Amino acid sequence: MTKRMLMTGGGSAGHVTVNLALIPELQKEGWEISYIGSEDGIEKQLLQSVPGVAYHSISTGKLRRYFDWNNFKDPFKVLKGVAQAYRVIRKQKPKLIFSKGGFVSVPVIIGGWFNRVPIIIHESDLTPGLANKIATPFATKVCVTFPETKAHIKGNKAEYVGAIIRDELKQGDGETGKKLCGFTNDKPVLLMMGGSLGSQKLNGVLRHNLIELTKQFQVVHICGKGQVDDSFDQVGYKQFEYIKEELPHIMAMADIVVSRAGSNSIFEFLALKKPMLLIPLSRNASRGDQILNAKSFQKMGYCEMVEEEELTDALFLQKIEKLLVEHEQYIENMQKSEGQNSLQQVMAFITQMAK
Repeated sequence: MTKRMLMTGGGSAGHVTVNLALIPELQKEGWEISYIGSEDGIEKQLLQSVPGVAYHSISTGKLRRYFDWNNFKDPFKVLKGVAQAYRVIRKQKPKLIFSKGGFVSVPVIIGGWFNRVPIIIHESDLTPGLANKIATPFATKVCVTFPETKAHIKGNKAEYVGAIIRDELKQGDGETGKKLCGFTNDKPVLLMMGGSLGSQKLNGVLRHNLIELTKQFQVVHICGKGQVDDSFDQVGYKQFEYIKEELPHIMAMADIVVSRAGSNSIFEFLALKKPMLLIPLSRNASRGDQILNAKSFQKMGYCEMVEEEELTDALFLQKIEKLLVEHEQYIENMQKSEGQNSLQQVMAFITQMAK
């Protein structure tokens, strides 16, 4: 009998990467995978190159915590998405739905609940996002990355599994990364990542201090879609809009990482033992989840942290200098982190629920 699973999640790369890590493992176990996402979201772009996964597009609306005229019409988009998801699920008859979150997941989970399909939600951040908060009452179980998150999940649904890391990230080769960037072994490498959509704030502070940084570092900058600036063309600085296949090699060569504080990314840096400067999204632009993520990592001695409102050129350079000088101490702290195999733990959990 065919084992069918339906997966969902999107809106940002962070809402897809866990699913991308699970798909090959599920396929090895004989699961047939379908995916529901939006028509034009990054999830569709990322899933197109994954073999053996059927992609279904649905209507979706953004869930906002602030006033916007679109808040009056987006609920109708969500309702349309629920009907579309319901029909896909009824036709596919999956044994299980696995959701990584994001706005597109809400109509899928509600559609799955109407079809009486068991639903697993994965929550990466320390506190649940709005989409997962809405979806949790319809879910069977919620897998969480931080132990503290269990206190935020009602109904005894939470299961602590830790962070799921894509296996291919551990296969990177630093020398290949340096060849891709035209770098040498003469200076350490600083990697800046601003998320799949980029960050104008992070891009700006890096470029403003680029001359100073390249005195000590070779800098590789993943700056986001449409944010490459060709006027910054100098030796020891390499820009990319977005990296996919080559990312393991780029991350392997990095000595220090500057990044936002999305949970998936920072746990990947932790797994690879990369000292970090985290500049989380401000409370003005988010619900503050990245600030909590960064503070948790700072407390464990894995990173330095600067809140966006406090960011200055001087503080930015000072924190990077601290990471460079105390590089080995940060790595030693990260080596003490729990080494549980979260991916296999979730796989076992999926097998158990499918029965």
